[in-house]
Amino acid sequence: MKYLKIISVLFITFLITNCARRGNPDGGPKDETAPIMVTAKPPYESTDFKDDNIRLYFDEYIVLKDLTKQLVVSPPLKTPAVITPQGTASKYINIKILDTLKPNTTYTFNFGNAVQDNNENNKIESFKYVFSTGSYIDSLKTQGNVSDAYNKKTDKNINVVLYRIDSTFNDSIVYKRKPDYVTNTLDSTVFKITNVKEGKYLVAALKEEANDFMFNSKTDQIGFLKDPITLPKDSVLKLPIRFFREVQPYKFRRGKEVTKGKIEFGFEGKQSNMKVQLLSRVPEDFKAFSEFEKDKDTLNYWYTPNNVKDSLNFIVTNESFIDTVTVRLRKKKIDSLTVNSNVSRTLHLNDTLFLNTNNPITKIDESKFSLIDADTVDVPYELKKLHFNKLALLFKKQPKKGYIFKVLPKGIIDLYETTNDTLNYRFATKTTEDYGSIILDIQKETKVPIIIELLDKDHVVKTVYLNSSKKVEFNLLPPKEYTVRAIVDENDNKMWDTGSYLQKIQPERIVYFEEPFKLRANWIQNETFIIKDNPEE
Repeated sequence: MKYLKIISVLFITFLITNCARRGNPDGGPKDETAPIMVTAKPPYESTDFKDDNIRLYFDEYIVLKDLTKQLVVSPPLKTPAVITPQGTASKYINIKILDTLKPNTTYTFNFGNAVQDNNENNKIESFKYVFSTGSYIDSLKTQGNVSDAYNKKTDKNINVVLYRIDSTFNDSIVYKRKPDYVTNTLDSTVFKITNVKEGKYLVAALKEEANDFMFNSKTDQIGFLKDPITLPKDSVLKLPIRFFREVQPYKFRRGKEVTKGKIEFGFEGKQSNMKVQLLSRVPEDFKAFSEFEKDKDTLNYWYTPNNVKDSLNFIVTNESFIDTVTVRLRKKKIDSLTVNSNVSRTLHLNDTLFLNTNNPITKIDESKFSLIDADTVDVPYELKKLHFNKLALLFKKQPKKGYIFKVLPKGIIDLYETTNDTLNYRFATKTTEDYGSIILDIQKETKVPIIIELLDKDHVVKTVYLNSSKKVEFNLLPPKEYTVRAIVDENDNKMWDTGSYLQKIQPERIVYFEEPFKLRANWIQNETFIIKDNPEE
């Protein structure tokens, strides 16, 4: 009897253990099959659609992953449909339509890769449900790719839109109305828009912040093809849609005192020779300096003496813009002088040591400056003032040499008569063998000039302007990874210009050398870089 009880206990334990196991038995094949939609109510590709509820059934339990990013409804709905269930496994998807559907229109609910099985996360690739409120299903399509007009790497998740060109179409439609058809590149740079009517369309790409399929030039980037497309002829687009950020129109914000003796004039958009002119009466010894702050929409204005009235009046001009501005003066603290150098431990053989100050420099006492080498031997140098707040230390650099550059107190005096504390810079150079070189045989096949830029990540290291083919040498480069690009300078202004949707101006073309340069020390890398003429012309 006792023996039978032991057998019974072991048998029950065996059953419980095996029943509790999940997944495949040991050694069994892994489930790699995506779910299958077995039926839909109303049926897939229904015509004369009049329902407001759709239910899609699958052969196994599914879950919806990243639905808000993956789902694209084309044409877009004013009021989003309600998709359930979310956050739980189910054998069906329910779509509740809250919007009024357009007549004689084919609708596509493209779920992307959001539909996955519950156990192994096998995805249904580009799963979609299609129906028509008319008597037939539109079957035309167009496909192509997008690219960033400025950066080598193109972001993903870009919306591509079609606007039908008919009697209601105008250029401002991209700002005011949702498009007739939409799709998304999802996790690639390739797009395909399906179930489109025959006709002529504006095609555009939108990198959006609000994701509402309407262009906001302040926050979004846009790209468009030079000419409209016609379907069914243009089912495959040969040229990429290059998206870009537009330069915003100039808008003056305000003038604001930030410290005693310093005013910031803030603005938005593109400034064209923006100037501030003082209107207020000031003492005869009044001095002022102004400079645009790098990478910031600000014009800095320093002045002295700062014991003027409680306000100053200015005229601000920028092309056709003109305005009178009053700046209230209430700050009591002067911004003390700070000095920064571009060099820490190493001064590369092709670099220059610069000193940058936050306030304008009015006096320099060169007796307070000294440069010696590691053997305490004085090194001849020239101190050059490049700008009102920038100094350059020029001297003949020796390879593999240590240096000490010192500035004693009161060596630099700024506009407010504040001075520097002791500045002590210790740095060394390297041998020529520590560097590498890149030699490029530039074969220019464009009608217009080009700008060759050598980049360290996003920082431009060297720039060369070319009107003809030429060999370009970049020498004494620290060993690291570099990128080379060519800007096709259509207007010959020696800079890259973005595009404009309303003016129908494409951004200037940028051609990147296909591979990065992984430069090693004591190494010369020779390459040929061919820049062909613009394929859009």
